[in-house]
Amino acid sequence: MSPEVVESLPATVPHPSLSREQQHEIYHYLKLTRLLEERLVNLYRQTKVVGGLYRSLGQEATAVGSAYALDKSHNDMIAPLIRDLGAMLVIGATPRELLLQYMAKRDSPTRGRDLQIHFADLRRGFIGPISHLGDMLPVMCGIALGSRLRRESRVCLVYMGDGASSTGAFAEGMNFAAVQRLPVVVIVENNGYAYSTPTSRQMAVERIVDKAVGFGVRGERVDGNDVLAVYDVTRRAVEHARAGGGVTLIEAVTFRMKGHAEHDDQRYVPKELLAAWAAKDPLQRYERYLLETGLATPDELEAITQRISRQLDDDVAFAEANPMPEPASALLDVYAS
Repeated sequence: MSPEVVESLPATVPHPSLSREQQHEIYHYLKLTRLLEERLVNLYRQTKVVGGLYRSLGQEATAVGSAYALDKSHNDMIAPLIRDLGAMLVIGATPRELLLQYMAKRDSPTRGRDLQIHFADLRRGFIGPISHLGDMLPVMCGIALGSRLRRESRVCLVYMGDGASSTGAFAEGMNFAAVQRLPVVVIVENNGYAYSTPTSRQMAVERIVDKAVGFGVRGERVDGNDVLAVYDVTRRAVEHARAGGGVTLIEAVTFRMKGHAEHDDQRYVPKELLAAWAAKDPLQRYERYLLETGLATPDELEAITQRISRQLDDDVAFAEANPMPEPASALLDVYAS
């Protein structure tokens, strides 16, 4: 089975299946992801963020576009990576709880026990990232299998980087999902580097989507900086999975414009490569699309930005005022009551 390859072109006409309001909502999530991370950078530099900060700058379209293709009425779920903050926002996480979580505050989802987006809410449809990269896939295979045994129509979406697609956990998860024809969509965010190792130095295949052939599953390759193209390819994969067709492996070709974390100066990336990808910024690209197709006016986009800024002002103030957890609270909920 040869994987179907999608080489998307920049959109020049309005999207046929998304309303004007939905396309404004997609812009809202892209802008919210960008602005929330900028606030987190400011807090990090003030030493108010506990632990590391892992930005998705340049990759927002992959997270937002894919998560937007899921259907909450079917209780679809995601297993995000540390850089998939946009997907978390689309699926239902709030900026306030994310700020509390990064700052390890008392009222954070984990009450200061864990950091970043390492928390879960099965009712809203997300599990926390697993630091051992690639291991999210076997876990989501279990959720997908359990859902099928309960005759539920849930589809499970798993994110991972190009480096994680070289792990044993990825291979075992893909094989199990393929054999069982599980309703799973696997998105590999190929940003060219596994931390500081170029993709060409850690795998022999030139295109990650070609790995789909080895597992006998459907594969698609998409421009990960085109939010509508990512939405389309994921929507097809979700429909395929829900109809009983099994797994789709999606390679989203994108690039992170920051180092592995905020402390990483990214000196291993050639400056000309960064400049080339800066010209493909997913947020600016989508703004141009909305304006050139007449789907939004500059005033409408500015109004969305101002609403987000006011919300973040309130949420940052709340998070900063929230106390750190009491040491004794570490003993709570260690065991089931």
